[in-house]
Amino acid sequence: MRRPIEIQAEERAMETIVSLTSAFESLSSMSIAQTKRKVLISKGFFNEVWNIYKQIRMDVMFNFGRTSDEKPINKELLILITAPGGLSGDIDQRLIKKFRAYYQGKDDEYDIIVIGRHGAQQLSQAKIKYKYYFDLPKKDFINVDPLMNEIRKYKSSRVFYQSYVSLGEQSIEDLDLGEVVNQMGRIADLDTVDDEKITERNYIFEPSPYTVAAHMETSILRLTLTQFIYDSRLAQTASRFRAMTAAKQRSLETALDLRTQFRRAKRAQVDTRLKESLAGLKKLRMEQNDV
Repeated sequence: MRRPIEIQAEERAMETIVSLTSAFESLSSMSIAQTKRKVLISKGFFNEVWNIYKQIRMDVMFNFGRTSDEKPINKELLILITAPGGLSGDIDQRLIKKFRAYYQGKDDEYDIIVIGRHGAQQLSQAKIKYKYYFDLPKKDFINVDPLMNEIRKYKSSRVFYQSYVSLGEQSIEDLDLGEVVNQMGRIADLDTVDDEKITERNYIFEPSPYTVAAHMETSILRLTLTQFIYDSRLAQTASRFRAMTAAKQRSLETALDLRTQFRRAKRAQVDTRLKESLAGLKKLRMEQNDV
C-alpha cells in the first residue's frame, strides 16, 4: 500500500489543478459575455453598410473591392482561423480535419493562410505548407487589412472557422467568402426594407459610383472578416470553458478519491502500529510470566 505522505502530496497537487482550472473557467466565462456583445455590434454595423452598398453596386457579383482592370489569381485561397494556443479543447483538431478533407493535398489549386498559432503548428506537424501566418488578435481592435490585401488577389476565397452555437456546442464551418457576404446581405435586407432609398438622384457620389461601390465592398469585406474572427474567438472561448469545466470536475473527483485513499492509508498505518504495539505488549507479558 502507498504511504499516506505520498498520497497527501498528490492530493495537494490535484487541489492546485482544481484552483487553476476554476480560474481559467471564470476568465472564459467573462470573455464569452464580452465577445458576444462585440459580435452583435458588428452585425448591426454590417446591416447599415450593406443597405448603402446594395443600392449603388454596379455588379451582381461581389468583387472584394477589386477594380475592373485587376486580374485575380486563378486559385482558391483557403483561410483557417484557429486558436492562439492550447487549452481550447478539440475545436482546432476538428477544424484541421475538415480542412484536410477539402484540401486533399492539391497544392496547385489552393493557397493557404493561417490565423492563430495553434493551427499553424498543426499544419507544420502535418507537413502542409501555408503562404502566410497571422496571430489571432487579442485586443478589441482587429486589423484585417493585410488579410484583405491577399483576398483581393484571388478569384475566390474560402474561410474555415469555428462558430459559436451555444455554450455547450461549437460547430466547424467552411464558407465561400463571396457567397456568405451575399447571404449576410440578404439577411440585412430584411432589417432595412423600409429605409430611405439611396440613388444618384438624391445623392452625389464622388469621384464615381464605381469607386464608392468598390470602397463599400472593402468595408463589407472588413466587417465580414471581423465577424468571422469574433465568432471564432467566441467559439474558442466557449470550447475552453467546456474543457476547463470538464478538467475541474475530473480534478475534483480525483482529489476526493485521493482524500479517501489517504484516510484509508492513514487508518491502515495506525492499525498496523497498534497491532505491533499489542503484539509487543503480549510478548512482554509472556516473557514476564516465564520469569
